[in-house]
Amino acid sequence: MKLISKKMKWASGMVLLASMAFPANAEEASDVKKVKIGLEQAISVALSDNPSIIVAGQEIELKKSANLEALSGLLPTAELSGSYQRTLKKQTMVMDFGGQSTTIQVGTDNSYSGGLTVNLPLYAPALYRSINLTETDIELAIEKSRASRLDMINQVTKAYFQLLLTQDSYDVLLKSFAQAEANFNVINEMYRLGSVSEYDKIRADVQVRSLKPNVVSARNGINLAKLQLKVLMGLDTEIDIEVEGNLKDYEAEVNERHGVANELNLENNSDLKQLELNADMLETSLRLQKTNFLPTIGAAYSYMFTSLNNNFEITHYSWFPHSYVGLSVSVPLFRGSNFTKVKQARIRIDQLKETRTNTERLLYMQMSAYLDNMSASGEQISSNKESVQQAEKGRVIAHKRYEVGKGTILELNDSEVALTQSQLIYNQSIYDYLIAKTDLEKVLGSNDKKYENNNKK
Repeated sequence: MKLISKKMKWASGMVLLASMAFPANAEEASDVKKVKIGLEQAISVALSDNPSIIVAGQEIELKKSANLEALSGLLPTAELSGSYQRTLKKQTMVMDFGGQSTTIQVGTDNSYSGGLTVNLPLYAPALYRSINLTETDIELAIEKSRASRLDMINQVTKAYFQLLLTQDSYDVLLKSFAQAEANFNVINEMYRLGSVSEYDKIRADVQVRSLKPNVVSARNGINLAKLQLKVLMGLDTEIDIEVEGNLKDYEAEVNERHGVANELNLENNSDLKQLELNADMLETSLRLQKTNFLPTIGAAYSYMFTSLNNNFEITHYSWFPHSYVGLSVSVPLFRGSNFTKVKQARIRIDQLKETRTNTERLLYMQMSAYLDNMSASGEQISSNKESVQQAEKGRVIAHKRYEVGKGTILELNDSEVALTQSQLIYNQSIYDYLIAKTDLEKVLGSNDKKYENNNKK
């Protein structure tokens, strides 16, 4: 792992030292191994260590390299060249001198040439558009990296709240299980003394046994939620994490939903920004296709040496230099594919416009749905909180009634079940609100500003 937080490295190191120095205290070493993290810390670690974020950053560097490659086309190109030719059969010429013919061989056995050639583009419209295209491509890569960050923040936040929900649910079920065991012990003692019937004892025993699978399932849910969060954070599975707080700590955020609703706009939405950049690239691509109808102008300079000889005594060769400066102009007259490429580029632009319109409608629909979910969850939180209080009162009353012999075991069990369900529903309503808010922030593209410097290496 390249960039794990210093606190986690320190904690892991302390675990290792503790296990080496105090091998007998296995329980204490196990406790030291746990690392407490908050939501912001979990997001920060994920933005620095998650492989998908690292790959997105590398993609930006790749696009910048491609832009430099395009810019290098404006620079002159220089190359050294050399050639050697061996004549296998010389050209012969027949000369007629007053009726007498003479055969003459023209050329030499060996010919050498070598020198420097420099080319410089003076006017290359296709090259200029390509540079503009790569610059927009860099902006698109940066926006895609931002989209990856937004998605990672969304996933880590959801995983964090999921872990809180499973922990809170486990605590509720564990307390309910402990209460059911306490009730069974009391009823069993009363049955031994002959105060209650065997039916009450059986019902209490069934209540305990029916709750145990739920407790075990909730404990397994905690382990799975922790593993999911660690994977998103890019942590090793050996590191045990413990999240801070519980869902009830976030109940105050429900009152902030009106402030969020007042800031609804899509100007920071990553999907729309990517579509805008894609539209710019298509416009630049259209202009690039149109450059196929424009002339190109280039300059060239060459300085060469040649030598013609019939032997291989290279040290005695005579070399003859020559040089030139030239200007080349290429004017395209007709190429049928140029017209079809321009038409295809225009069709792609029209398609992207329709895609943007549809995407914008879908995003507004999503925002509306998230706001409705937040509003519904907010109302449920206040109602469920009152329900928990009433259920607690109901359980106290059921206990008192059972103790004085006016209540039944069914009333007692029903009061316990009602309290457990009301607490679970209360936690679920807070979780639903937080998830809807997290999804809304992702659509708005507003939840990455505080972490924007986190992945700068």
